[in-house]
Amino acid sequence: MDMHPGLAPDTVTVLWCTTDGDERRKAHTLLVRTAADMLDVPLSELWLTHREDGRPVLGGAGGALRVSVTHARGALAVALTGGSPVGVDVEVVRRLRAEAMARAWLAPVEAAWVAGLPEEDRSAAFLWLWTQKESVGKALGRGLRRGGMSRRVPLPEPWPPVAGGPPVLRPLPGDPGITSAAAVVGGGRLVIGVARHGGTGSGPRPGAVHLRVHQVSPVAYS
Repeated sequence: MDMHPGLAPDTVTVLWCTTDGDERRKAHTLLVRTAADMLDVPLSELWLTHREDGRPVLGGAGGALRVSVTHARGALAVALTGGSPVGVDVEVVRRLRAEAMARAWLAPVEAAWVAGLPEEDRSAAFLWLWTQKESVGKALGRGLRRGGMSRRVPLPEPWPPVAGGPPVLRPLPGDPGITSAAAVVGGGRLVIGVARHGGTGSGPRPGAVHLRVHQVSPVAYS
């Protein structure tokens, strides 16, 4: 059997979609079905469970995959790879007190970046950073505990992101063993953050791990 791209250790596959409710169950269904498709095995040969730290893990034939799941009101996403631990987070873009929230919770350089943007861009920009931090916490298996919010993530170049441009996993400042990225999808309605923990000892160069982010039909989880 030829290796599906999502099984390769240098590829992270993220699938997302909108939904009208029951996001958690649908996200789990999408994850299991996608894994079965990648592995070319029946659904009955794998199942979803969780580690003690809360991270999702596939049992049975899915044991070689590293996975992550996220859902928000009306949206969900899953991430799969054959390599190192991954994390994914989705947020609905809405009006926030972004400058004040960034000043309270983010690293000073990140807060300054948010404050320097036009007001209409700040909410999405804050969520761009927030989703990456959430994703890093998931990949590490500890959420935002132990300084998760103050851990810096790469700032985008440029802002707003180029429409249709592929997101690129880049090393965290000061922690090259972790890479992260974010994408604005759904016509600007959603932000998805992705992170990967591990790789080469010096950390992968930007773009060394291919990130695939695709929308799927609701049929995928029905």
